[in-house]
Amino acid sequence: MSEEKRRSFWFWLLLGGGIFVAFIVVVSVLGYVAVRSVSGNSSSAFSGVGSSIAVVDVDGVIMNADSTIDQLRKFDDDSSVKAIILHIDSPGGAAAPSQEIYHEVVRIRSEKRKPIIASIESVGASGAYYVASGTNKIYANDASLVGSIGVIMEWTNYGDLLKWAKLRPEVIHAGALKDAGDPSRDMTPEEQVYFQGLVNNMYGQFVGDVANGRHLSVDQIKALATGQVWTGQQAMPLHLIDKEGGFRDALLDTAKSVGITGEPSVVRPMVRHRSLLDILTNNADDLFPNPSQLLEKNPGFYFLWR
Repeated sequence: MSEEKRRSFWFWLLLGGGIFVAFIVVVSVLGYVAVRSVSGNSSSAFSGVGSSIAVVDVDGVIMNADSTIDQLRKFDDDSSVKAIILHIDSPGGAAAPSQEIYHEVVRIRSEKRKPIIASIESVGASGAYYVASGTNKIYANDASLVGSIGVIMEWTNYGDLLKWAKLRPEVIHAGALKDAGDPSRDMTPEEQVYFQGLVNNMYGQFVGDVANGRHLSVDQIKALATGQVWTGQQAMPLHLIDKEGGFRDALLDTAKSVGITGEPSVVRPMVRHRSLLDILTNNADDLFPNPSQLLEKNPGFYFLWR
């Protein structure tokens, strides 16, 4: 074999070997990421062993109830879980999902199979407080923000923008209130009365449910249902919470109440963390929102602290 051919052979051999090694490294990294993305909290692997306290996080703006309700039901059905703690750090959110979670919490509480406790971290306001009010006991730090019992309805009126762009929407409808809340124009007095009636009805539901959950009268809650928040220290004498203390206090007290001695075992839901590859291949809208979403047409009803 000539010198030139030998050099060519070793060049292609080294190049092929390098590509193979790079391929193995890439596959290994992707495999590691995939395993980590579905593993969630390692303690959840022991959810069927011993006596544990389950922790379900309610954080951020509440826009969907399904995930939280699924987690609550799984832990409610798990005989190794002796109690459930809702770890709350949320300003509330959409009205209906907040109410759905509240009703699931009340169901667990009323069946008396295991206690369900709320621990409010920084914020437990509006829809998040709605959820907390259904539990057996509410803990909050002295400086936590609690309350904001009220309803807000909002949407963006872009009528002036359309006029500036010389665009005019054409709407054909049957029924005087069918296009109520059209963001391209001002509300009529009839529509204002209509929407205020909806808000008042939701407000009554909110107040009534909190009163039931806290074992207080509707008048007591209504006096506090101004939309304002209180610190945990202020909320205690108002009977909006049961005990001042952080998550650790709630955990140890709850463990003791169900007969767990020593350091309690904590289980959390298994959460699948999305990788960058998931976002790029399956959910490009997370990176590039649909422009039509910027002009939401339907009014929104929220149990939300601003």
